[in-house]
Amino acid sequence: MSWSVITAAIWVFAATGTALLPMRYQYVPGITLLILAPLLILWLGSDFGWGWGVAALAAFVSMFRNPLKYFYARARGHQPEVPK
Repeated sequence: MSWSVITAAIWVFAATGTALLPMRYQYVPGITLLILAPLLILWLGSDFGWGWGVAALAAFVSMFRNPLKYFYARARGHQPEVPK
């Protein structure tokens, strides 16, 4: 098994553990996972081809749809509400 797959599996377990935390404790590990994901997706894509890279990107967007919506709204100049 390649290192990119092992790292991706560890990332998935870390993301699942972060999702189980209360909202106030999710920010730091969630942002860290959000930043590391594109690097991991590129690594998987370079090892296994663009099809698997697209599949990994779809899974990433599915998991992080709310933070991505928040950052998209901020980029457009809106002030989205943050859950407490």
